[in-house]
Amino acid sequence: MIAENSVQEVIARIDTVAVVNTYVHLDERNGRYVGLCPFHTEKTPSFNVNPDKNVYYCFGCGKGGSIINFVMEMEKTTFPETIELLANRFGIPLIHEDSGKPHLHKEIEEITELYRRVTVTFQYWLRERPDGRPALNYLLQRGLSREIIEAFQIGFAPADGYWLFQFLRAKGYSEELLNQSGLFSKKNPHYSFFSSRIMFPITDRQGKIQAFGGRIFPEGEIKYLNSAESDRYRKGHNLFALYTALPAIRKTKVAVLAEGYMDVIALHQADVTNAVAPLGTSFTDDQAKILARSASSVRFFFDADSAGQDATIRGILTCRRNGLSAEVIVPEHSLKDPAEILQKFDANVLKKNADHAIIDRDYFVSCAQSRYGGNSVEHKAQAVAFLFPYLQALNSEVMRDASIEAVAQAFSINPKFVSDDYKQYTDSPRADHRGIPPRPAVSIHTDDELSLLFAFAANPELYPQFRSQLSVDDFENPDARDIFLVLEDCFRSGAGIEMDTLLSCIRSEPLRNMLLQRIIKGEYSINPELFITDSINRLIERKLRRRLEEVQREMKSCPDETPQQQEKLNEFSELRLEIERLKNIGK
Repeated sequence: MIAENSVQEVIARIDTVAVVNTYVHLDERNGRYVGLCPFHTEKTPSFNVNPDKNVYYCFGCGKGGSIINFVMEMEKTTFPETIELLANRFGIPLIHEDSGKPHLHKEIEEITELYRRVTVTFQYWLRERPDGRPALNYLLQRGLSREIIEAFQIGFAPADGYWLFQFLRAKGYSEELLNQSGLFSKKNPHYSFFSSRIMFPITDRQGKIQAFGGRIFPEGEIKYLNSAESDRYRKGHNLFALYTALPAIRKTKVAVLAEGYMDVIALHQADVTNAVAPLGTSFTDDQAKILARSASSVRFFFDADSAGQDATIRGILTCRRNGLSAEVIVPEHSLKDPAEILQKFDANVLKKNADHAIIDRDYFVSCAQSRYGGNSVEHKAQAVAFLFPYLQALNSEVMRDASIEAVAQAFSINPKFVSDDYKQYTDSPRADHRGIPPRPAVSIHTDDELSLLFAFAANPELYPQFRSQLSVDDFENPDARDIFLVLEDCFRSGAGIEMDTLLSCIRSEPLRNMLLQRIIKGEYSINPELFITDSINRLIERKLRRRLEEVQREMKSCPDETPQQQEKLNEFSELRLEIERLKNIGK
């Protein structure tokens, strides 16, 4: 268990260019480092590295991320293994949290037992305490029975963030163990990581609790908060409810993959007991390999929106390249997800929907038809090309030939033409079946709001300095709101705002790629504090102008020469003065 300070020291001290040069020959061009991408075949360099921000991005295939992520991709190592590898290479001594302790296994067992007892406490708070009763009623109203709530050990963390530390210290737990448990903020080690949240324990494959997911209750800005990753817990190496679902998966040879905790629990409520979910990440190769030990097929039951559709497509490709077949559940009446179906209807309707699935090839065809509708030759060519990554991911020539025939029939095209175009695709240096087929270009509205949030993402160390001046209501651009909530989530978790975490939490791939592109190009690197200050002032000025317009409208409805009108006049004058002050800043 590598100490967090050591991890941060490794990230700060490694030579990014030297690391990448181990795998890719980089040339410097005007302060940027470029080379041939290691993730797809190309003749012209499109792979870029920004050593100041420790990130990489390929403008050819769209792969990008942090330097730690790059080494993990190249070496196929876990996060701790990667830190060890880089520390050894650069001669950085590592401090382990078990330093001087002969029995690391004993410490892990102590934390595991702590998690079990904390789970029981959260359950008690949900079932017996008055301030947990509204959360219990909420779960019952969502269609969950008391039996299923008990089976999944769902609990409630109270609003008092200091209560849990005091409670556990009174029970005899040492402050040292509690600080290492991941249950408390790193910035304030007496304050609970989770408060005012419905708690979902996350177990390993042996049923031992290793982490928690918490849903805000009542409503709040950051809906879900999950335990930070550690040497004990890696999100991409486990699945929610895997221990509970394994018997049914082994029996049916099928795993149902939903998006979140409530979706999985809703499915189990409907007797679909082979349901699991990724843990706040995309469905990974490691998770597919785990399922492949017991299943031969995966059924996807993701949201029907564009993000859910893209996640399903990526998941299908992940399944196919790991030897799993795939199907997609398509709910009736355009229903959204399992949790919504259970709440609006009942368990029988949900179970019926879960039994209605189409094969992955037909799902790809349906997506292609909706994205590239039209009968023109160009539309048909785009729709057919959309399926090429799927064809390439198949590990059977018989299946590939049958799929080419089916695609040709769906779009009324000669199968030979489909086959010829597919061969050109596979011969292309940019062919990469790991990527998601591109959807038609999505326009991301880049305004002052998004530029400000990009600047924070590129310089996350500045976010704590300015965060008190901002709230989620300041942002109208939905992409800017998303990044703000990610930054706020990272800040409140106490784990610090790291590029790895930041990139993994931005769900929109086009948005994540745009951010990486701008960081690679060096934007927001020259005097970022001034840029952020000016952007915030513009944001505040715009907010004041909106209020000014509201006051003008309110003044018209006030009777003349009344206290209400005078009050509005005073506010109007103050707003005008503040707007003028902001306009003159920096002049």
